[in-house]
Amino acid sequence: MQDANTAQGRHVLLLGATGTIGRATLAALSGAGHRVTCCLRRPAAPDDALFQAPGVETVLADVTDAAQMQAQAQVFEDGQFDAVISCLASRSGAPADAWAVDHGANKIVLDMARAAGVAQFVLLSAICVQRPELEFQKAKLAFEAEVQASGLTWSIVRPTAFFKSLSGQLRRLRTGKPFLVFGDGRLTACKPISDRDLARYIVGCLSDPDRQNRILPIGGPGPALTPIEQGAALFQALGQAPRFKHVPVRMMDMIVGGLSLAGRISARAQDKAELARIGRYYATQSMLVLDPVTGAYDADMTPEFGTDRLEDFYADLVAGRTSVDLGAHAVF
Repeated sequence: MQDANTAQGRHVLLLGATGTIGRATLAALSGAGHRVTCCLRRPAAPDDALFQAPGVETVLADVTDAAQMQAQAQVFEDGQFDAVISCLASRSGAPADAWAVDHGANKIVLDMARAAGVAQFVLLSAICVQRPELEFQKAKLAFEAEVQASGLTWSIVRPTAFFKSLSGQLRRLRTGKPFLVFGDGRLTACKPISDRDLARYIVGCLSDPDRQNRILPIGGPGPALTPIEQGAALFQALGQAPRFKHVPVRMMDMIVGGLSLAGRISARAQDKAELARIGRYYATQSMLVLDPVTGAYDADMTPEFGTDRLEDFYADLVAGRTSVDLGAHAVF
Protein backbone atom coordinates (compact mmCIF):
# COMPACT_ATOMS: atom_id res chain seq x y z
CA MET A 1 0.00 0.00 0.00
CA GLN A 2 1.27 3.46 -0.87
CA ASP A 3 2.14 5.57 2.18
CA ALA A 4 -0.56 8.12 3.02
CA ASN A 5 1.94 10.96 3.18
CA THR A 6 3.71 10.26 -0.13
CA ALA A 7 0.84 9.48 -2.54
CA GLN A 8 1.23 11.86 -5.46
CA GLY A 9 -0.73 13.34 -8.31
CA ARG A 10 -3.62 15.20 -6.66
CA HIS A 11 -4.65 18.75 -7.51
CA VAL A 12 -5.71 20.42 -4.28
CA LEU A 13 -7.37 23.78 -3.59
CA LEU A 14 -5.92 25.03 -0.30
CA LEU A 15 -7.74 27.60 1.83
CA GLY A 16 -5.99 29.48 4.62
CA ALA A 17 -2.58 28.98 3.03
CA THR A 18 -0.95 31.99 4.70
CA GLY A 19 -1.89 30.98 8.24
CA THR A 20 0.49 29.02 10.43
CA ILE A 21 -1.04 25.60 9.77
CA GLY A 22 -1.90 26.53 6.18
CA ARG A 23 1.74 27.27 5.35
CA ALA A 24 2.83 23.97 6.89
CA THR A 25 0.12 22.17 4.93
CA LEU A 26 1.23 23.84 1.69
CA ALA A 27 4.80 22.71 2.36
CA ALA A 28 3.64 19.15 3.07
CA LEU A 29 1.48 19.04 -0.08
CA SER A 30 4.26 20.43 -2.24
CA GLY A 31 6.82 18.10 -0.68
CA ALA A 32 4.60 15.10 -1.42
CA GLY A 33 4.37 16.06 -5.10
CA HIS A 34 0.82 17.36 -5.18
CA ARG A 35 -0.24 20.29 -7.35
CA VAL A 36 -1.66 23.07 -5.19
CA THR A 37 -3.78 26.13 -5.92
CA CYS A 38 -3.96 28.58 -3.00
CA CYS A 39 -6.92 30.94 -2.69
CA LEU A 40 -5.50 34.17 -1.24
CA ARG A 41 -7.11 37.47 -0.28
CA ARG A 42 -3.96 39.39 -1.24
CA PRO A 43 -0.88 38.45 -3.33
CA ALA A 44 1.87 36.47 -1.67
CA ALA A 45 5.19 38.28 -1.24
CA PRO A 46 7.35 37.88 -4.37
CA ASP A 47 10.23 36.53 -2.25
CA ASP A 48 8.08 33.96 -0.41
CA ALA A 49 9.70 30.77 -1.66
CA LEU A 50 6.84 28.59 -0.43
CA PHE A 51 4.46 30.10 -2.99
CA GLN A 52 7.09 30.00 -5.75
CA ALA A 53 7.64 26.23 -5.49
CA PRO A 54 6.98 24.07 -8.57
CA GLY A 55 3.36 23.00 -8.80
CA VAL A 56 2.10 25.85 -6.60
CA GLU A 57 -0.12 28.58 -8.00
CA THR A 58 -2.36 31.23 -6.48
CA VAL A 59 -5.73 32.79 -7.23
CA LEU A 60 -6.88 36.05 -5.63
CA ALA A 61 -10.30 36.18 -3.98
CA ASP A 62 -11.74 36.87 -0.55
CA VAL A 63 -13.37 33.57 0.42
CA THR A 64 -15.78 35.37 2.77
CA ASP A 65 -17.20 37.27 -0.23
CA ALA A 66 -19.57 35.11 -2.29
CA ALA A 67 -19.59 37.62 -5.18
CA GLN A 68 -15.80 37.62 -5.43
CA MET A 69 -15.73 33.84 -5.36
CA GLN A 70 -18.39 33.60 -8.06
CA ALA A 71 -16.29 35.98 -10.15
CA GLN A 72 -13.53 33.38 -9.90
CA ALA A 73 -15.87 30.54 -10.81
CA GLN A 74 -13.53 29.42 -13.59
CA VAL A 75 -11.23 28.19 -10.84
CA PHE A 76 -13.77 25.44 -10.25
CA GLU A 77 -13.98 24.18 -13.79
CA ASP A 78 -15.23 20.60 -13.94
CA GLY A 79 -12.45 18.21 -13.07
CA GLN A 80 -10.03 20.97 -12.06
CA PHE A 81 -9.57 19.85 -8.45
CA ASP A 82 -9.47 16.46 -6.80
CA ALA A 83 -9.86 17.85 -3.29
CA VAL A 84 -10.23 20.94 -1.12
CA ILE A 85 -8.26 21.32 2.11
CA SER A 86 -9.50 24.10 4.37
CA CYS A 87 -7.24 25.50 7.08
CA LEU A 88 -9.44 28.55 7.54
CA ALA A 89 -9.97 29.89 11.06
CA SER A 90 -11.37 33.17 12.31
CA ARG A 91 -8.74 35.54 13.68
CA SER A 92 -10.47 36.49 16.90
CA GLY A 93 -13.22 33.99 17.55
CA ALA A 94 -15.66 36.90 17.95
CA PRO A 95 -19.16 35.85 16.83
CA ALA A 96 -19.38 37.83 13.57
CA ASP A 97 -15.86 36.80 12.53
CA ALA A 98 -16.47 33.17 13.43
CA TRP A 99 -19.69 32.83 11.46
CA ALA A 100 -18.18 34.69 8.49
CA VAL A 101 -15.05 32.53 8.30
CA ASP A 102 -15.43 29.23 10.17
CA HIS A 103 -18.88 28.66 8.68
CA GLY A 104 -19.66 31.15 5.91
CA ALA A 105 -16.42 31.14 3.91
CA ASN A 106 -16.12 27.38 4.11
CA LYS A 107 -19.75 26.98 3.01
CA ILE A 108 -19.18 29.20 -0.04
CA VAL A 109 -16.29 27.02 -1.18
CA LEU A 110 -18.03 23.74 -0.32
CA ASP A 111 -21.04 24.68 -2.48
CA MET A 112 -18.79 25.64 -5.39
CA ALA A 113 -16.76 22.46 -4.99
CA ARG A 114 -19.87 20.29 -5.04
CA ALA A 115 -21.17 22.02 -8.17
CA ALA A 116 -17.84 21.43 -9.90
CA GLY A 117 -17.67 17.75 -9.01
CA VAL A 118 -14.81 17.93 -6.50
CA ALA A 119 -14.68 14.56 -4.76
CA GLN A 120 -13.08 15.28 -1.39
CA PHE A 121 -13.05 17.92 1.37
CA VAL A 122 -10.58 17.92 4.28
CA LEU A 123 -11.45 20.33 7.09
CA LEU A 124 -9.19 21.57 9.86
CA SER A 125 -11.49 22.03 12.85
CA ALA A 126 -10.65 21.98 16.59
CA ILE A 127 -10.99 19.51 19.44
CA CYS A 128 -12.71 22.11 21.63
CA VAL A 129 -15.96 21.72 19.67
CA GLN A 130 -16.67 18.59 21.72
CA ARG A 131 -18.09 20.83 24.47
CA PRO A 132 -19.47 23.85 22.59
CA GLU A 133 -20.11 26.90 24.74
CA LEU A 134 -18.77 29.61 22.43
CA GLU A 135 -19.95 31.07 19.13
CA PHE A 136 -16.83 30.06 17.18
CA GLN A 137 -17.31 26.46 18.31
CA LYS A 138 -20.95 26.53 17.20
CA ALA A 139 -19.89 27.97 13.83
CA LYS A 140 -17.32 25.22 13.37
CA LEU A 141 -19.83 22.52 14.30
CA ALA A 142 -22.40 23.96 11.90
CA PHE A 143 -19.93 23.65 9.05
CA GLU A 144 -18.80 20.20 10.16
CA ALA A 145 -22.43 19.14 9.71
CA GLU A 146 -22.49 20.71 6.22
CA VAL A 147 -19.40 18.73 5.20
CA GLN A 148 -20.78 15.46 6.50
CA ALA A 149 -24.05 15.98 4.59
CA SER A 150 -22.33 17.12 1.37
CA GLY A 151 -22.01 13.76 -0.33
CA LEU A 152 -18.25 14.32 -0.75
CA THR A 153 -15.61 12.12 0.82
CA TRP A 154 -14.74 14.10 3.95
CA SER A 155 -12.27 14.23 6.80
CA ILE A 156 -12.69 16.48 9.84
CA VAL A 157 -9.40 16.93 11.69
CA ARG A 158 -9.70 18.12 15.29
CA PRO A 159 -6.23 18.85 16.65
CA THR A 160 -5.38 19.56 20.26
CA ALA A 161 -3.22 22.56 21.21
CA PHE A 162 -0.64 23.98 18.79
CA PHE A 163 2.95 24.69 19.82
CA LYS A 164 2.41 28.35 18.91
CA SER A 165 -0.59 28.68 21.22
CA LEU A 166 1.52 27.44 24.14
CA SER A 167 4.38 29.87 23.50
CA GLY A 168 2.66 33.19 24.19
CA GLN A 169 4.30 33.77 27.58
CA LEU A 170 7.88 33.60 26.30
CA ARG A 171 8.19 37.40 26.28
CA ARG A 172 6.97 37.60 29.88
CA LEU A 173 9.53 35.09 31.08
CA ARG A 174 12.36 36.79 29.19
CA THR A 175 11.64 39.99 31.13
CA GLY A 176 11.77 38.16 34.45
CA LYS A 177 8.03 37.85 35.01
CA PRO A 178 6.42 34.64 36.32
CA PHE A 179 4.47 32.16 34.21
CA LEU A 180 0.72 32.68 34.66
CA VAL A 181 -1.47 29.67 35.44
CA PHE A 182 -5.10 29.43 36.48
CA GLY A 183 -5.97 27.72 39.74
CA ASP A 184 -3.29 25.23 40.69
CA GLY A 185 -1.99 25.00 37.13
CA ARG A 186 -3.34 21.49 36.72
CA LEU A 187 -6.95 22.24 35.81
CA THR A 188 -6.34 21.31 32.16
CA ALA A 189 -4.03 19.27 29.96
CA CYS A 190 -3.33 18.79 26.27
CA LYS A 191 -1.20 16.78 23.85
CA PRO A 192 0.26 19.61 21.74
CA ILE A 193 1.05 18.91 18.10
CA SER A 194 3.53 20.73 15.85
CA ASP A 195 2.56 22.49 12.64
CA ARG A 196 4.71 20.06 10.66
CA ASP A 197 3.20 16.91 12.16
CA LEU A 198 -0.35 18.23 11.88
CA ALA A 199 0.23 19.19 8.25
CA ARG A 200 1.49 15.71 7.44
CA TYR A 201 -1.57 14.25 9.12
CA ILE A 202 -3.91 16.52 7.15
CA VAL A 203 -2.27 15.66 3.84
CA GLY A 204 -2.49 11.97 4.71
CA CYS A 205 -6.28 12.30 4.74
CA LEU A 206 -6.20 12.59 0.94
CA SER A 207 -5.24 8.96 0.47
CA ASP A 208 -5.67 7.07 3.75
CA PRO A 209 -9.13 5.43 3.80
CA ASP A 210 -8.91 5.10 7.59
CA ARG A 211 -8.95 8.92 7.81
CA GLN A 212 -11.90 9.41 5.46
CA ASN A 213 -15.54 9.99 6.38
CA ARG A 214 -14.44 10.29 9.97
CA ILE A 215 -14.01 12.88 12.70
CA LEU A 216 -10.35 12.71 13.66
CA PRO A 217 -9.15 14.03 17.02
CA ILE A 218 -5.36 14.16 16.98
CA GLY A 219 -2.56 15.18 19.30
CA GLY A 220 1.20 15.05 19.27
CA PRO A 221 3.39 12.34 20.81
CA GLY A 222 4.03 11.86 24.49
CA PRO A 223 2.06 12.38 27.70
CA ALA A 224 -0.54 15.09 28.16
CA LEU A 225 0.96 18.28 29.60
CA THR A 226 -0.62 20.57 32.20
CA PRO A 227 0.06 24.34 32.20
CA ILE A 228 2.47 23.85 35.11
CA GLU A 229 4.42 21.34 33.04
CA GLN A 230 4.34 23.59 29.97
CA GLY A 231 5.70 26.48 32.03
CA ALA A 232 8.42 24.32 33.55
CA ALA A 233 9.52 23.25 30.06
CA LEU A 234 9.71 26.87 28.91
CA PHE A 235 11.73 27.89 31.96
CA GLN A 236 14.09 24.96 31.33
CA ALA A 237 14.63 26.10 27.74
CA LEU A 238 15.45 29.58 29.06
CA GLY A 239 17.79 28.20 31.72
CA GLN A 240 15.73 29.83 34.47
CA ALA A 241 14.30 28.55 37.74
CA PRO A 242 10.52 28.13 37.42
CA ARG A 243 8.36 30.91 38.87
CA PHE A 244 4.57 30.78 38.68
CA LYS A 245 1.75 33.19 39.45
CA HIS A 246 -1.58 31.51 40.23
CA VAL A 247 -4.64 33.39 38.99
CA PRO A 248 -8.05 32.44 40.47
CA VAL A 249 -10.62 31.38 37.90
CA ARG A 250 -13.17 33.53 39.72
CA MET A 251 -11.21 36.58 38.56
CA MET A 252 -12.02 35.65 34.98
CA ASP A 253 -15.65 35.08 35.98
CA MET A 254 -15.78 38.65 37.27
CA ILE A 255 -14.28 39.99 34.04
CA VAL A 256 -16.73 38.00 31.91
CA GLY A 257 -19.63 39.15 34.06
CA GLY A 258 -18.67 42.82 33.89
CA LEU A 259 -18.15 42.78 30.13
CA SER A 260 -21.41 40.88 29.61
CA LEU A 261 -23.29 43.60 31.46
CA ALA A 262 -21.58 46.30 29.39
CA GLY A 263 -22.38 44.30 26.28
CA ARG A 264 -26.07 45.00 26.74
CA ILE A 265 -25.45 48.55 25.53
CA SER A 266 -22.20 48.22 23.55
CA ALA A 267 -21.45 45.93 20.62
CA ARG A 268 -17.73 46.39 21.26
CA ALA A 269 -18.17 45.18 24.83
CA GLN A 270 -20.12 42.17 23.53
CA ASP A 271 -17.09 41.11 21.49
CA LYS A 272 -14.78 41.70 24.44
CA ALA A 273 -17.05 39.59 26.61
CA GLU A 274 -16.90 36.76 24.08
CA LEU A 275 -13.10 36.97 23.99
CA ALA A 276 -13.06 36.81 27.79
CA ARG A 277 -15.31 33.76 27.66
CA ILE A 278 -12.88 32.17 25.19
CA GLY A 279 -10.02 32.82 27.61
CA ARG A 280 -11.95 31.32 30.49
CA TYR A 281 -12.86 28.28 28.40
CA TYR A 282 -9.24 27.48 27.60
CA ALA A 283 -8.30 28.08 31.25
CA THR A 284 -10.75 25.45 32.46
CA GLN A 285 -11.22 22.89 29.66
CA SER A 286 -8.66 20.32 28.55
CA MET A 287 -7.81 19.89 24.88
CA LEU A 288 -8.19 16.11 24.97
CA VAL A 289 -10.81 13.64 23.80
CA LEU A 290 -13.98 13.87 25.86
CA ASP A 291 -15.13 10.45 27.03
CA PRO A 292 -18.85 10.31 26.11
CA VAL A 293 -19.53 7.82 28.90
CA THR A 294 -17.81 9.52 31.84
CA GLY A 295 -17.96 13.11 30.57
CA ALA A 296 -14.28 13.47 31.49
CA TYR A 297 -11.32 14.35 29.31
CA ASP A 298 -9.14 11.32 28.67
CA ALA A 299 -5.49 11.51 27.61
CA ASP A 300 -5.39 7.79 26.79
CA MET A 301 -8.30 8.17 24.35
CA THR A 302 -6.55 11.05 22.55
CA PRO A 303 -4.71 9.70 19.47
CA GLU A 304 -1.07 10.68 18.90
CA PHE A 305 0.78 11.41 15.68
CA GLY A 306 4.22 12.60 14.69
CA THR A 307 7.59 12.99 16.34
CA ASP A 308 7.92 16.67 17.30
CA ARG A 309 7.78 17.50 21.01
CA LEU A 310 6.95 20.77 22.71
CA GLU A 311 10.15 20.71 24.81
CA ASP A 312 12.32 20.57 21.67
CA PHE A 313 10.27 23.36 20.06
CA TYR A 314 10.84 25.56 23.12
CA ALA A 315 14.58 24.88 22.98
CA ASP A 316 14.70 25.82 19.29
CA LEU A 317 12.55 28.91 19.87
CA VAL A 318 14.74 30.20 22.69
CA ALA A 319 17.91 29.48 20.72
CA GLY A 320 16.61 31.26 17.63
CA ARG A 321 16.64 28.11 15.51
CA THR A 322 12.95 28.62 14.79
CA SER A 323 10.62 31.58 15.03
CA VAL A 324 6.94 32.09 15.63
CA ASP A 325 4.66 35.09 15.29
CA LEU A 326 3.07 35.47 18.69
CA GLY A 327 0.63 38.06 17.39
CA ALA A 328 -2.74 37.53 15.73
CA HIS A 329 -3.40 34.38 13.71
CA ALA A 330 -3.53 34.78 9.97
CA VAL A 331 -6.68 33.64 8.22
CA PHE A 332 -5.92 33.72 4.50
